[in-house]
Parts: sequence; C-alpha cells; structure tokens
Amino acid sequence: MTKLETTLATLLADIGTFYEPKKWHFLTVNGIDLGEGKIELQWIFSKYGVKDEIVIYYALSDYETPVPSLVSLIPSAFMGEREIVDMFGLKVDGAERGLYLDEDSLQHPLRSES
Repeated sequence: MTKLETTLATLLADIGTFYEPKKWHFLTVNGIDLGEGKIELQWIFSKYGVKDEIVIYYALSDYETPVPSLVSLIPSAFMGEREIVDMFGLKVDGAERGLYLDEDSLQHPLRSES
C-alpha cells in the first residue's frame, strides 16, 4: 500500500495526474474523524490485475472547509462523496445529503462531535 499526502487545494490536480481509468479502480472515499474538529479524508484506488496494490491519497482538513468533488474525473465518486456528507456532515461540492440517512436520523453519526 502506498499512502500519498495531498491537500484539498491540489486534490483534483494530484488525482487527475495519477488516475488512469484502465489502470486504476476507484474504490471509495473514506473519512476518519481525528477529534477536535479534524478529519482525515482518503481516496482509495486499487490497480487492476494486481493483487494488493493499493494507493491512498489523503488530506487532513476540518469540518468547515468544502471538499472538492472528484465526479468530473471519476463519475462513480458521487456515491462515496454523498456517504461522507451524510456520515460526517462535510460539505462536498455538488453532493447532497440524504443518500443513507433520513431527515429524522442521527445526523453525521461518524463524527465524534455529533
């Protein structure tokens, strides 16, 4: 596994340079609550035809900074983006809340400061 640091400001450029759709499978975007209003976001890729070759781009952020969407590069990213909106209460460009959680559900349940 290779873990590469990026920033929200350079995310689209970094992944745009890296991502080749016939070479890499986008698995998901993941969030890890770090406490104190901080989160680590991870964009996870696996290489086609190669066992256990995983690349993770990660960025550290807070909950107030909008996260750029990867949908322009990877259309299927909308599912993971909407999941982190629901589960963490993040603002992701163009991603609506309500994919997994109903209005009366506990809001952003994976956030330590819910």
